[in-house]
Amino acid sequence: QVQLVESGGGLVQAGGSLRLSCTASARTFSTYSMAWFRQAPGKEHEFVAAISWIGSVTGYADSVQGRFTISRDNTKNTLSLQMNSLKPEDTAVYYCAAAYGLHYTDYDRTATYDYWGQGTQVTVSS
Repeated sequence: QVQLVESGGGLVQAGGSLRLSCTASARTFSTYSMAWFRQAPGKEHEFVAAISWIGSVTGYADSVQGRFTISRDNTKNTLSLQMNSLKPEDTAVYYCAAAYGLHYTDYDRTATYDYWGQGTQVTVSS
């Protein structure tokens, strides 16, 4: 059983930066694949970035490639998302998600993930 809590959201001007964090309760955090998704008003969850259980292999949506960086600290049971060069279209509620084991081919699908945080709001103004 995994409980996830996001933090770090807020209001920022276009071109600015934010760093989101997600803290997991599980002592076996290192055995979970982790990801960030986001949901804009009236839209479905959109994949943002993922990081694997073994090897910390990362994957990014084309829309954030080169601007966002996902990382994990297994010692602290923490997932992070560094967001730079933010754009108004990045405005959304951001969720962290966890899936047990290896997910090298379906890491960008919501159905892959068993556990979700409550979300944190990111608002980027023009």
